[in-house]
Amino acid sequence: MALSIYTTAQIRQLDADTIQLEGIPSFELMERAALGLFERIKLRITPDKSILVLAGPGNNGGDALVLSRLMLEAGFRLRCILLNGNKALSHDCALNAEKLQTLFPSSFVLKAAPEDLEQEAPTDYLIDGLFGSGLNKALEGDFARIVHWLNKQKAVRISIDLPSGLYGEDNRTNKPENIVRADLVLGIQFPRLAFLLPENENYIAEWELSPLSFRPDALAGHSTKFFLVEHSDIKALLRNRTKFSHKGHYGQGLLIAGSAGMSGAAILAGRAALRAGLGLLNIRVPSAIYTCVQTAIPEAMVSSYPLPEDLISSRENQDWARFSAIAIGPGLGTGQSQTKIMRALLKDTKNPLVIDADGLNMLAAEPSLVKLLPSESILSPHPKEFDRLAGPSACGYERLEKARAFAQKHRIYLILKGHYTCSIFPDGSCHFNNSGNPGMATAGSGDVLCGILLSLLAQGYSPAQTCLLGAYLHGLSGDLALKEQSEESLIAGDLIQYLGEAFKHSKRQI
Repeated sequence: MALSIYTTAQIRQLDADTIQLEGIPSFELMERAALGLFERIKLRITPDKSILVLAGPGNNGGDALVLSRLMLEAGFRLRCILLNGNKALSHDCALNAEKLQTLFPSSFVLKAAPEDLEQEAPTDYLIDGLFGSGLNKALEGDFARIVHWLNKQKAVRISIDLPSGLYGEDNRTNKPENIVRADLVLGIQFPRLAFLLPENENYIAEWELSPLSFRPDALAGHSTKFFLVEHSDIKALLRNRTKFSHKGHYGQGLLIAGSAGMSGAAILAGRAALRAGLGLLNIRVPSAIYTCVQTAIPEAMVSSYPLPEDLISSRENQDWARFSAIAIGPGLGTGQSQTKIMRALLKDTKNPLVIDADGLNMLAAEPSLVKLLPSESILSPHPKEFDRLAGPSACGYERLEKARAFAQKHRIYLILKGHYTCSIFPDGSCHFNNSGNPGMATAGSGDVLCGILLSLLAQGYSPAQTCLLGAYLHGLSGDLALKEQSEESLIAGDLIQYLGEAFKHSKRQI
């Protein structure tokens, strides 16, 4: 089941609801959270390594104090410093500070000042328990100085919940220099939206989750529009083929793509469509690249036209309804003739379309075309393509919010491509993909995704299923290809080569 992503405010309320429903004191929930953190850290750090824990005055600091106690009890070489910055300690932080002071007085420094850190000996690991998600404004003063010191250390930096100084969602008002640059973030129970946004890459090199079980009735009171898709979600969507099926059972797709000098886009998208299970593939290309495309994809039915406007005038090509799904855009060009093709397709087609690359650029250049989009169509822009559609964004969070509004307004599905490709549904919900790697940042990778989407949609998967499956299979094929390649050497054709393995892997129980 997809992992829910809750806002900082919702997480805070979930804590309160769990405490109330279970009838437990808040420090008991803190103990539970720290135990989960301890279980994860034991997998990362051996007891012989030196560790310095920095605890803040709030509940994130309380988590760090309990974690310190658990690690000291287990024999770790650890020193904990509580930095309160003249702020009052939270109730649970104060309780755990007293407990740690009583049990391990030689390993705990109570209420140190920032300048005291300069006297600390080098350490192998630094654990940041200063603030986590307990911030509502940028760090400044003493705590900013602490963060600057922390970021200069050569130790491995591990942050609890969130890197201190980073907000859980929108960081546009933050000060980048006052945020901890964590090598690892240990999130508690749920991923945070901040983990998935490109502007936070410098603060979150890696993240994983530590367990903290919330009561189901506490979770039931909190809905969210943000989700992280997991392998089990994909396995549940994939269908098995029947013994007596034939090519007609798996759809007939039309791909309108390619231009002189851009035949590769049509070839990559077409090959990907077939490798993703499409029964019949029709490709419309200019006559200048007909031979190239037909030779490269003998399994496809390739048609050519001397001039782009001939695509519209032909009765055969006007019969859009006979296709199970249609994709347009890869390598097509954005001239006046191509725009006429796009307008004719949008006017005459009622079924959802897959629109990518130059198809998106035409929508951006001719806003009147956007109003003609069939509902539940799938648009798959990379960030710059989306910025052309909806205007520039200062950061990933702003772009995500614009994309949600765009999808809701036009009743379409929008796949915002990136490291955590996000499928945004017409109801504004966001489904982040967790497969893929930086090696896929290469020419033609988007064309491959377009072909996969065309194939799945033509096979009868719903637009929502098509988005989730397409993004996951696309990323997974890249991950499987990476086992034989490097991030630098990966090319788009490798993704197609490993699509079969991606399907098999997705159907396995993990």
